[in-house]
Amino acid sequence: MRQIPHCCAISPALNSDILWAVLARLLILPLAALAAAAATVPLQPLAQQARQVQEALNYLGQPLSPAQIAEMDRAVAMRDPSAAAASLEKLLDSLSLLTVTINAESRVKVEQGSARPELVEAGTRLFLVKIVNDGNVTAQFNVSSPNSGKVYVPSNNDPQPAMSVTPRDSAERWADISLYQLPPMRRRLSGLGLEYQILEVYSRDAGQRSASISFNVGQGSQDIGFRNEATILFHALPSHAIRLRIRDEKGQPAMASLIIRDRLNRLYPAPSKRLAPDFFFQPQIYRYDGEEIRLPAGYYTIAFNGGPETLPRTREFEVTERGPDELSFQLERWIDPAALGWYSGDHHVHAAGCSHYMNPAEGVEPKDMIRQILGERLNIGAVLTWGPDYYYQKQFFSGKDDPLSRPQDLMHYDLEVSGFPSSHAGHLVLLRLKQQDYPGTKRIEDWPTWDLPILRWAKSQGSVVGFAHSGWGLQVMTKDLPTYDMPGFDGIGANEYIVDVTYPGLVDFISAVDTPYVWELNIWYHTLNAGFRTRIAGETDFPCIYDGRVGIGRTYAKVKGSLTYSDWLDSLQAGRSYVSDGKSHLMDFAVNKTGVGENGSEVRLASAATVKVTVNAAAYLPERPNDEIRNKPYDEKPYWDIERARIGDTREVPVEIVVNGNAVARRNLLADGKIHQLEFDVPVSASSWIAARILPAAHTNPVFVVIAGKPVRASRRSAEWCLNAVNQCWTQKAPHTAMQDLGEARRAYDHAREVYTRLIQESPNE
Repeated sequence: MRQIPHCCAISPALNSDILWAVLARLLILPLAALAAAAATVPLQPLAQQARQVQEALNYLGQPLSPAQIAEMDRAVAMRDPSAAAASLEKLLDSLSLLTVTINAESRVKVEQGSARPELVEAGTRLFLVKIVNDGNVTAQFNVSSPNSGKVYVPSNNDPQPAMSVTPRDSAERWADISLYQLPPMRRRLSGLGLEYQILEVYSRDAGQRSASISFNVGQGSQDIGFRNEATILFHALPSHAIRLRIRDEKGQPAMASLIIRDRLNRLYPAPSKRLAPDFFFQPQIYRYDGEEIRLPAGYYTIAFNGGPETLPRTREFEVTERGPDELSFQLERWIDPAALGWYSGDHHVHAAGCSHYMNPAEGVEPKDMIRQILGERLNIGAVLTWGPDYYYQKQFFSGKDDPLSRPQDLMHYDLEVSGFPSSHAGHLVLLRLKQQDYPGTKRIEDWPTWDLPILRWAKSQGSVVGFAHSGWGLQVMTKDLPTYDMPGFDGIGANEYIVDVTYPGLVDFISAVDTPYVWELNIWYHTLNAGFRTRIAGETDFPCIYDGRVGIGRTYAKVKGSLTYSDWLDSLQAGRSYVSDGKSHLMDFAVNKTGVGENGSEVRLASAATVKVTVNAAAYLPERPNDEIRNKPYDEKPYWDIERARIGDTREVPVEIVVNGNAVARRNLLADGKIHQLEFDVPVSASSWIAARILPAAHTNPVFVVIAGKPVRASRRSAEWCLNAVNQCWTQKAPHTAMQDLGEARRAYDHAREVYTRLIQESPNE
């Protein structure tokens, strides 16, 4: 112990008392300072920020532990705001690798925090950065390091490095260090006296590595004497390469979806710094037989499947220095519609925009998209070029199947008219195009500002066309189907469809599954009741509406003989198809033995009669209900899911027969994965359309029963609704239609009014 100078000597009797007082003060001051700092920060914004950190860490694949979440909950529930704030600060400090102090002059000082500086080879770890903002600065918060660059460990899955590193840099630049500043986090500081940001550190190497990490809030904010940086000695755990053996139900090599987590529930590879072909916005990765993953030592759980037609499976294993060098996975189907001639397809998939990578490439390439299609067992994947990155992505359009396609797994590039001048009228899906540039245009801005001319151009080259994400703009405040409430027609779904459908053969389908089912089906039911024969098709709009996986919304179309993109579209166009979430199926729907899509989907009768309706139905539900899905309002995702159709706590779901939009018969189906043959006797008194559905999970296209040669005029109220819808749609679309297009558009709307007025007159009074 250091001696007290003679000038300050005190009596021996007081030495021990003073010594203990000094020690106590040294121990208590930091705790008091901590409590004082926390007390200066209001609890509510600090608690909200803590929840945002929790949400972001969960999204990034490194969630808080149950104990940490419980600790956060206890802190927020404290009655004393100062104690609650101090408890939250203590919890978040334990996760902080660095503490940054910003003084009143916006000078930045950095010190190492209490989080353990542990990394993993060829992987990413997340840490918090504590920011004590004494200057209440609201500038952008930045990080830099001379040891950081786009480094990458090549593997046999993707041998191309993301960025070349010169030999001089290869030793020094071993990491990729950045801040995660996307929602719910933010790039700019809030101005709160205490806040936290998330630091992402990717390590190329194993072992001890040192990094100098500095922060600033703009030019001139660095403190003097190198105090705005801290040097951290990291230890990166070595990772082990594990080869995967993946086989399908026939014993053939296959692609599978893999979700890999350790005992701390961390995802591997960490999503935040994934590179294509792995997508950072998905928990899963896709691997083909013979490819590999890299994992550090530890215990893991892998959830694997091959899309919704296969049974979800999990397995646990341990990685040590001794291996394993190889893991084997066997995919198991619960149903195989393709073996029965029903081929699945998602006609609305994107390779750019929304959740996708935007830099360094504009979206991703076909080699990345084919893995998604193969991994979810889609027979058809239509990758649509659209507004974002149109000029880059259009290079992959050829009018033919992409060369990476396989005989029963076809990928084809086509077009969505989205981000174009006509987008306000409703986004269009154009399939089987021969040319993708509208005549006389050089830029997107040159295209028409409404839909009808685009549909005519596409149909002139033999395309199959329809409306995307149909429910947007068609919101109603009811579950009734059909409903006579009038939606706003103020969105980008099947809005101008109400006009275009009055031109025979111009619109083939409207899309479903990726918006609330009531909004989608309502306009379809009304136009069917008025006598039109538009089909319905299933889509995902990946990765915009859904980025979890492709094929959440599907069309199953029956194709005779070998599968081709054109034949599949012909079946969709003919209505020889049903819409599904992939976990429910309504195959071979028929009325009086006339199958849907056969003979024009038409049954002719001389007079009113009872018809025989048959369908081969199948669905799969696990034994235990998923309340998180089934208790959601119908306008929250997932919009279509077999779990929403579950009856109570059973494994049964209702199969309904719909006549002119109304359910007239029902059978409960055991969702055990087996195909059940269902029969219904349905009386028909006038020309009608008939379909089957499991609401909201699957829906067939209709069969039309024509009695005494009279067309379907099922409801005057539906025809009146359609006429009023034309008027409402005009109020929303006319202001956004260019002057040079406005005259022709007005004539088209007048034509639609004339058609619906005639249909009202032809319809029964009820």
